[in-house]
Amino acid sequence: MTEAPRRPSPSLRALVAGLVDYAGLFPPASLGMREAVRHYAKYLRTPEAWMLGRFVVPVGRIEELAATALSHRLPGAAPWRLSALLGEDLAHDIARLETFNREHAGHFMVDVVEVRAESPERIRALAVARLEGAVAYVELPQADDPRRLLETVAGAGLRAKIRTGGVTAASVPTVAQVARFLVRCAEVRVPFKATAGLHHPLRGEYRLTYEQGGPSATMFGFLNVFVAAALAWQGVGEDELVDLLEERDPTAIQFFAQGVRWRRREIPAEELADTRASFAVAFGSCSFREPVDDLHDLELL
Repeated sequence: MTEAPRRPSPSLRALVAGLVDYAGLFPPASLGMREAVRHYAKYLRTPEAWMLGRFVVPVGRIEELAATALSHRLPGAAPWRLSALLGEDLAHDIARLETFNREHAGHFMVDVVEVRAESPERIRALAVARLEGAVAYVELPQADDPRRLLETVAGAGLRAKIRTGGVTAASVPTVAQVARFLVRCAEVRVPFKATAGLHHPLRGEYRLTYEQGGPSATMFGFLNVFVAAALAWQGVGEDELVDLLEERDPTAIQFFAQGVRWRRREIPAEELADTRASFAVAFGSCSFREPVDDLHDLELL
């Protein structure tokens, strides 16, 4: 890989197209519905809209979103794709979303649901109450090896989710835990998404909230995580993924027309696209501008 194309490179596009699910309603942004909807509608009209994924919303606010967002939809535009966070009563929430999809067809479409689960029973309950035409992500705890729960997720035909950050330093998992999660998902062949703490492309020290003088912590970079996922999909082990997840040098992860290079590892663009389609699907972020602006600062966009 030697040819450096005009920005953005095909390999970067393969890695980050549709990658960012917008979660402006959630911390640390914690925007009101009107402001979050206004931002998402604006992002859909930016040159970087190709990086934007779904709008993330709690199921309890799904009708509020529709009422707020209808005036922001452009005539003839595709329906807004939504990811709904489910509560404790899965059957009730799924029935509510089925009604929503029928009543708002052509304008909004919930095609992803997300739920937390710490037991095989909760995972199987989601499989029973699934929303027709939607995929479901199960957020799993990371303190212990998640393999057993991932096997239940795989057997139920669901997908996995990892929390990669939060508004406190204690909410950020260790590098070893993230590397283990990526390897286990690859071993079990379970697609995944990530959420929280991935506002920036590269690992580093960043503020955890937007409050003046708020705390900082070492946070994961989304380029680190998703390039590491591509290597995990190829069978690379945890030790090497830890090194990649720790990478902070902005020149160490290089994108070319034909693919991406990190140290001695090279991943062709078509394999990056396959990783995104089959394995490492998305990450939720309360900010869309921070990932985009940082990529501009790195001269990748």
